[in-house]
Amino acid sequence: MLAIFIAIGQVFIDSGFSSALIRKNDRSNIDYSTAFYFNIFVAVIFYIVLFITSPFISDFYQQPELTSLTKVIGLSLIINSFTLVPRTILTVSMNFKAQAKASICSVIIGGVIALTLAKCGYGVWALVAQTLSMALCNAVFLNVVAKWIPSLNFSKESFSYLFGFGGKLLASGLLDTAYNNLYQIVIGKKFDVVNVGQYTQANQISSIPAMTMTNVIQRVTYPMFSHMQDNHKKMQEYYLLTIKVAALFIFPLMAGIAIISKPLIHMFLGSQWGEASNLIMVLAFAYMLYPIHAINLNILQVKGRSDLFLKLEVIKKILGLAIIAITMQVGILYMCIGLLFHSYISLILNTYYTEKLTGLKIKNQVKEIFPIWIITLISSFIAWTSANYLSEADTIQVISMICIAVVIYLTLICLTQKKVVKIILSIKNQG
Repeated sequence: MLAIFIAIGQVFIDSGFSSALIRKNDRSNIDYSTAFYFNIFVAVIFYIVLFITSPFISDFYQQPELTSLTKVIGLSLIINSFTLVPRTILTVSMNFKAQAKASICSVIIGGVIALTLAKCGYGVWALVAQTLSMALCNAVFLNVVAKWIPSLNFSKESFSYLFGFGGKLLASGLLDTAYNNLYQIVIGKKFDVVNVGQYTQANQISSIPAMTMTNVIQRVTYPMFSHMQDNHKKMQEYYLLTIKVAALFIFPLMAGIAIISKPLIHMFLGSQWGEASNLIMVLAFAYMLYPIHAINLNILQVKGRSDLFLKLEVIKKILGLAIIAITMQVGILYMCIGLLFHSYISLILNTYYTEKLTGLKIKNQVKEIFPIWIITLISSFIAWTSANYLSEADTIQVISMICIAVVIYLTLICLTQKKVVKIILSIKNQG
């Protein structure tokens, strides 16, 4: 319930400054310091607002305990504001290993604290402690590794540039956050508790792998493309290679989640969650394109067109709202189908603007990923039908689906995509 408020707060605190700093080739310590002080200032202001309005949030959800929960968990916003500049510095230097270590250590420490407190009977406060401890560990780790100390300077000129570029990303981020939470709100109001639970479970299983990969791809490709922003030909070459490599990994992953969803849900959650597997089948193919979306949107930012970024988000969200308004009258499954349709339409819109900025025609982009999409469908379909024919046992179905799909997929990829396979293997050997 509090997630939407924390998510909105995080968007405000960043305000697109991280993206602006990464894109700026002549960034200075004054730029970093200006962003640092702004992040902390906004975090404190937002926390004060959250603190004051916490009773109203509690009244809205009719849960008195939310007042104290909001006041405490809101502190994570202030803690996280200390991580934005160090994380940006590490991203600029392409030091993703340190960021990964920070995340892993934070998750482990936070998880241990949460489990210990939960075992001692602290209930929901165990989750609050987990959130705060993860934020604190992450902040300490990133600041130590980045080895950066802010100067006592706040530049109006620097702020003007950062906000000039980041302000539109702020608007886009707020729009995206509100829209992403709209499905939960609409489903919560329109349908009963059982349907809400089915959708929530399906959405988590489908979205977490896709969003995790999307975040990784965004962090890696944005600074990489920023270094190439003045080399048009090189950017085109690396852009096509990047979307192909992303497709090679995300397409089979999401298709795999789709085909094993029914036996997997039955194994771990029981037959009462059967409807969730139907939703996963649809949502997995919708989220399949998210990393490709991210790469396209990174191009807009790298080219300094945050205005187009905002315009594109407005168009996509208006289309999305229309789809929600139509499909919510029919049922949750049709809302998920609407999300699938919206994802593919959004890809067309994203690639249209990428074509205008890079000169890469949409057909050239489709040419890179379409064969992989077809191979994914073929291997998934054969695996799904074969496994259902071999056995009705859930465990055997899951194992056989994965094995058959992997063998067919890798065989077809090695036969048809030799060039990109060689590139991936060479990168792996260098690592």
